[in-house]
Amino acid sequence: MRLDSVFEPPMPLQHRYRVLFTVLVILAGLLASLWLGGRYAEQRAWAERSVEARGQLLLYAQSIRTLVERFSSVPEVLALDSDIRSLLRAPQDRQLRLALNQRLERLNAAAGSTVLYLLDTRGETLVASNWRDWSSFVGNNYAFRPYFQDALRDDGARYFAVGVTTGIPGYFLSHVVRDDDGTLLGVLVVKLELEDLQREWLGQPGVLLVADSYQVVILSNKPAWRFRALQPLDEQARAELVEVRRYAEQALQPLAHQVHRHIDGDAAWARVEGPDGSRDYLWQRLAMPEEGWTLHLLSEPSGLADSVRSYRLAAAGVWMTLAFLLLFLIQRRKNQRLQAGIRERLEREVELRTAELREAQDGLVHAAKMAALGQMSAALAHEINQPLTALQMQLGSLRLLLDSGRPEAVREGLQRIDGLLQRMAALTGHLKTFARKTPAGLSERLCLADVLEQALQLLAPRMRSEQVELRTQVDAGAEVLGDAIRIEQVILNLLHNALDAMTESEVRILQVGISREGETCLLSVEDSGGGIAEETLGRVFEPFFTTKPVGQGLGLGLAVSYGIVRDLGGTLEAHNGELGAVFTLRLPTAA
Repeated sequence: MRLDSVFEPPMPLQHRYRVLFTVLVILAGLLASLWLGGRYAEQRAWAERSVEARGQLLLYAQSIRTLVERFSSVPEVLALDSDIRSLLRAPQDRQLRLALNQRLERLNAAAGSTVLYLLDTRGETLVASNWRDWSSFVGNNYAFRPYFQDALRDDGARYFAVGVTTGIPGYFLSHVVRDDDGTLLGVLVVKLELEDLQREWLGQPGVLLVADSYQVVILSNKPAWRFRALQPLDEQARAELVEVRRYAEQALQPLAHQVHRHIDGDAAWARVEGPDGSRDYLWQRLAMPEEGWTLHLLSEPSGLADSVRSYRLAAAGVWMTLAFLLLFLIQRRKNQRLQAGIRERLEREVELRTAELREAQDGLVHAAKMAALGQMSAALAHEINQPLTALQMQLGSLRLLLDSGRPEAVREGLQRIDGLLQRMAALTGHLKTFARKTPAGLSERLCLADVLEQALQLLAPRMRSEQVELRTQVDAGAEVLGDAIRIEQVILNLLHNALDAMTESEVRILQVGISREGETCLLSVEDSGGGIAEETLGRVFEPFFTTKPVGQGLGLGLAVSYGIVRDLGGTLEAHNGELGAVFTLRLPTAA
């Protein structure tokens, strides 16, 4: 046993490297598409969440501004009150103090603020709306507070701090009180506790942080995040905060965080070490320059993992589609080149086989001619033998005539001998022409009646010997384009078959007709041999099919004739008529 018949030949090393390189490229592209898809999904999700977060911050900022602006004009309007000015001019007037305490109490309740109080130029509280409470501001000195100092300098101030007396954070709005001549008399202050606003934020998504100018969280919807320092405070800042007691006793723990990536100028993806543990947040910022505050919203990336997974799968699917499409196109082009090569080889092979088949067909045609000549040989020999016998007798007569001195009779005898010789020359010449091997493809203008006449001359001896009655109906003007020898061979074959079919018939009638029908010329051959059986009528043109006894034919005559007629652009048909079989030859009429 040969080993190469069992085992397939090994794959070439170069082909293996090419396959390995292709696989590596596809895997590398797949990994890159997964990474890029995930990165794009993260950026898109963070960008969309950043837009949403900024919208939330704008709403928070609007609520703060609405609250502050509602009370921003209160101290400025009250500073114009004549009773307040009178008290600042005469702070020892107890009657006026009591009246103003009651009045501020009513105004505070009506306005909805936390505390309204009046300070003199030294920062002492003269009257306050909470004068009845245990936490009354009356008598306290707030000269250290920036809202008092800034008001003396700038006529007004805003300040956030933890209350010294109450310990409750509040937002302070202050405005100076001046006499008619512009003399500084004191400062009027309104305190707003933002606890109600902060309670409204509870339950809102994310972590809201309101940081002051020191980046200390003063408000939050998460109480545990309050009073956290978003950035480290240096010693000077701490000293300033202790001096003004801004955050009272709060420890101001730092809120540690690490930025992973900046999304834009006001947004970042960061990990925050908050009271709830270490988590990743989208950190969005919004500045409030009027108050000196900054709003911060920390949002958790909900649904980010699903979005990243979806984009990665989509990117991987697109990459694999493109990769397989590219491989398909490459393979298709390779197959096209391979098919082109195969087609070219097939065309050469077809040309070679066609030439061989044409040569074989020419050989078959010539063989059929020789077979026809063989069938006609006995009759032709008899046909030639008669002139030879007559010629011999004429020569003997000529000797006697010469001996008797009759020259006129000798001349007449010579003329008869010349006629016999011409008859023999015409017969043998036509036999030589018919027997010549001619290549296919020749075409000339032919009179179909002349070709039929030549064929009948060759078969005339046989028809006389077999006593066949010939009936012809010929249109002498029917002309076709073709090869005379090949058309004559087809006609001879049809006539031979007709004569063979009538061998056992008592009545032997051969009918031959030539006519024109539109653009075609028809030649029909009908015998009186009884016809062809219906079950074999459709097979008469098949090679090697014959109804003759064994040894009297190979079944190639009609098949060869059919091929010749088809090459000439015509058709050959067979059917049964009144007396016997009818073969019809159709050829295009010569233009």
